[in-house]
Amino acid sequence: MKLFDKIRASIFGARTAGYEKAKIMAAGKDTEKRRRLAESAAPPEVLYFLAEDVEPGVRLATAANAGTPRQADAMLAHDPDPDIRCELAGKIARLAPSLDQEARAEIRELTLEILQDLARDQIPKVRQILSEALKDVAGAPPEIINRLARDAELMVAAPVLQFSPVLTDDDLVAVIGEGAASGQLAAISRRAGLAEDVSDAVAGTLDKSAIAALLSNVSAQIREETLDGIIEQAAGILEWHAPLVSRPQLPSGAAVRLAQFVADQLLNVLQNRKELDAAAINAVAAAVQRRLTEPHSSGSGLSGDGAAGIPIIESDPAHAGVLQQHQAGKLLAEHIYKALDKGDREFVASALAVRASIPLETVAAIIKNKSAKGLTALVWKAGLPVEMLTELQPRLAGISRTAMVFPKGGKDFPFTESDMNTHLEIFGAAS
Repeated sequence: MKLFDKIRASIFGARTAGYEKAKIMAAGKDTEKRRRLAESAAPPEVLYFLAEDVEPGVRLATAANAGTPRQADAMLAHDPDPDIRCELAGKIARLAPSLDQEARAEIRELTLEILQDLARDQIPKVRQILSEALKDVAGAPPEIINRLARDAELMVAAPVLQFSPVLTDDDLVAVIGEGAASGQLAAISRRAGLAEDVSDAVAGTLDKSAIAALLSNVSAQIREETLDGIIEQAAGILEWHAPLVSRPQLPSGAAVRLAQFVADQLLNVLQNRKELDAAAINAVAAAVQRRLTEPHSSGSGLSGDGAAGIPIIESDPAHAGVLQQHQAGKLLAEHIYKALDKGDREFVASALAVRASIPLETVAAIIKNKSAKGLTALVWKAGLPVEMLTELQPRLAGISRTAMVFPKGGKDFPFTESDMNTHLEIFGAAS
């Protein structure tokens, strides 16, 4: 019994001494020591005290510390330094999946309040970090996700609109019905396995960019009547042609109507589709024959020859502008998606060239030769998401679905780094 008392006294004394030492350090003038203390497994009371430290670096470390008490996090959610709120947003978002399992109701409610504060933050970057962190979280609070989905900033709304499993079909239709902007509509259009009702709602907006993204989404479910309605308006909207021709399970009637106005190269794609019935194949063949016998029948628009309309002059002011945008750190995947949705293939080609540090002539050659492997390597070299492959191939280079290269397992590039470099070297790009 005496031995037990000695051990207990020894432990209690050590804890007390450690706590007192931490208190003294937290109140000291050595900023670096306070910052290291904020990163450590310090007592909650000490971390709470450090959350009000005069030095932003100390508060930043406190915001990043998973052991910081939630009451201190609630205070940091209103910190005047946006970098601290950004750091906090990433940490708190990681806690979202465990909210339902949180045994203490007051902590659960406080965490939810912090998420709500961050979702309302006046700095878009804070909200963007929260959106990016929550976009794949199935257990994220629905009210937070719905708020982010309706954010006026595309960089905030797009991640959850495109990826969040929390958003229901009804939620998406409601967002569309509330007058979502073109970028938000396009993000919805890119969702994997998009339901027919949502596709109908997108098509009903008549937004060219969003419908182009919808047609390029091979996993989107589109009713035949909806597709017919799109085709009725498609003749003069070039950016719809390639994705329409490449739609999986394209109805024969749709193929016949497309054959009346798409460019010659896309006619060839239609001819090679195996699922069309005999009548449709004959109708497409007749359209091809008619084009061959008509003067100047090469077709029109950028949907035809893969490199048509893409300048191969790096001194062009437009290319220089893209280069400046990249050097400023503002040439992001979302900007390339937006240009692709607008049919601005010149911008997309320039963006790929400058992000990959590859001559524009090489990019133009890859596009002209409709090289699916070359374009895959180019997307990899440019540091762009692999998901972009399924949109760039048909819309930028006119590559048919049967010739496309798809992400491995839906999320990885299908070639090794060595193979990627080889595919680029074929077109003259140094590895």
